[in-house]
Amino acid sequence: MERRRAPAAKPRYGRRRFWDALYRREGAETREWLGGLSRFLPQLEPELRPGDRILVLGCGNSALSHDLHELGYTNVTSIDFSPACIAAMRARCARCCPGLRWAVMDIRALAFPDASFDVVLEKGTLDVLMVEETDPWDVSPQAAASMRRVLAEVSRVLRPGGCFLSITFAQPHFRKPHYAQEAFGWSLRHTTCGDGDAGAFHYFLYIMRKGQPLDPCDVALGRRLHQPPVPPAPPPPSAPQDDDEDYLLAIQL
Repeated sequence: MERRRAPAAKPRYGRRRFWDALYRREGAETREWLGGLSRFLPQLEPELRPGDRILVLGCGNSALSHDLHELGYTNVTSIDFSPACIAAMRARCARCCPGLRWAVMDIRALAFPDASFDVVLEKGTLDVLMVEETDPWDVSPQAAASMRRVLAEVSRVLRPGGCFLSITFAQPHFRKPHYAQEAFGWSLRHTTCGDGDAGAFHYFLYIMRKGQPLDPCDVALGRRLHQPPVPPAPPPPSAPQDDDEDYLLAIQL
């Protein structure tokens, strides 16, 4: 049975040594954050073509790259900042999918030329950038800057007309301001993904198309990310009691 996990909000998830230790311990085991490819395929397939050059960010030990290959999307490059992860995945897929490419790389500094990919895909990777945040309504400048560095790199390696596909549990009012930046040069839309069961937890797929304009509402949303937070309103003054009310309260019956 597939294990369903979402990254817990703990600082250790942002540390390479945590992931190296995890992948050495788990070996060939598959871990699917947010779920396997089949859960998201109906929403992903309209955005994919068999010949697409696909980059998977933060691949981990997910079967995502393997499953894409099995569906006919064979031009897949997968990166992760954990050497232990990449070594394990390269060994795991060497015989079944020798055409898959693997590389140790920081998603904030991609070592690829401009316009190298038709599709960039991430599943739960960008959520890790927010693990130390205590208030999703007021993200720290450090986390916002880290997110912006990644998205700027994604935009750079996407070809004109290419798309960035981001699967996350982050709701639109939290995530869209980060994606809706005019500097990235893409449009933005989103849809929900899930099992279809009533009451089931849903995830979100954000689709950014390079070279298409942002909707004006999204432009405004993105600009609010850089505005200082509005200070809380002072409490309303308490209504003074008149002399008659004081007199009545003092009566002992």
